[in-house]
Amino acid sequence: MAGKDAKTRTAKAPTKEAASRDGAARMPRQLYEDELYRLQAELMKVQEWVRAEQARIVVVFEGRDAAGKGGAIKRVTQYLNPRVARIVALPAPTERERTQWYFQRYIDYLPSAGEIVLLDRSWYNRAGVEHVMGFCTKEEYHRFLHQCPIFERLLVEDGIMLRKYWFSVSDEEQEHRFRSRLHDPMRRWKLSPMDLESITRWEDYSRAKDEMFVHTDIPEAPWYVVESEDKRRARINMISHLLSTIPYREVTPAKIRLPARPPSQGYIRVPRDIQTYVPDHAAELMHDGRAAKAGRS
Repeated sequence: MAGKDAKTRTAKAPTKEAASRDGAARMPRQLYEDELYRLQAELMKVQEWVRAEQARIVVVFEGRDAAGKGGAIKRVTQYLNPRVARIVALPAPTERERTQWYFQRYIDYLPSAGEIVLLDRSWYNRAGVEHVMGFCTKEEYHRFLHQCPIFERLLVEDGIMLRKYWFSVSDEEQEHRFRSRLHDPMRRWKLSPMDLESITRWEDYSRAKDEMFVHTDIPEAPWYVVESEDKRRARINMISHLLSTIPYREVTPAKIRLPARPPSQGYIRVPRDIQTYVPDHAAELMHDGRAAKAGRS
């Protein structure tokens, strides 16, 4: 059996308002938004604690294409300072990087003191897409499975808090999300040739994921599976769990006072007509809206 991700394809795909794969109801929007905002306020406390304690956190986001990793990352970082919380999404390795030790290209992106790094896919590319698609040799693949636990233990031993999340989604829901992207010009860019290939290689990816867990689900850096059939529930569950694993405390921020504006020293603003302003497109929309409303009355 290839794990939960390899669920039979004969099952009926859930509708927008149906129960999720585990039978639980989809989370209502208002409840989701209220809880998300509360959790994001806690993430702000984590950020200040990380800065005060000079802590280092790495959060790995892995899972199927269209499983909801990007949306979860976006909600985690929505209010955080990008100088503290960095998103790392590396492109395909260059020719030079292909000749390096596999983990070498990731080391430069590890956090320094007072930083959080969120990896939108990570070194686990080798155990997933590279292995399934034949982009690495069998020797490179087996070397990765051997070295990865050692590498992660070294990170943890050095004081980095490493958290690893696998977003799990059924093949029916994945295909539904692919189709919605296909017809949405604002999200069509998310469909890559690798995404389309993953449809025909579903069970290959399931076996690769199961084998990866056997070797890399270690006590020092365990895998946490996020059921992602319902994106709202997945985001809430993932962020709530992340907060529960970090020993943060509320740090009292320094008081900030706005300085008094000094008296004018005679500065005169340059005439507006000698500068080039962007056209007032908003005014046109407002005028058209008022005209349309007047026409309907």
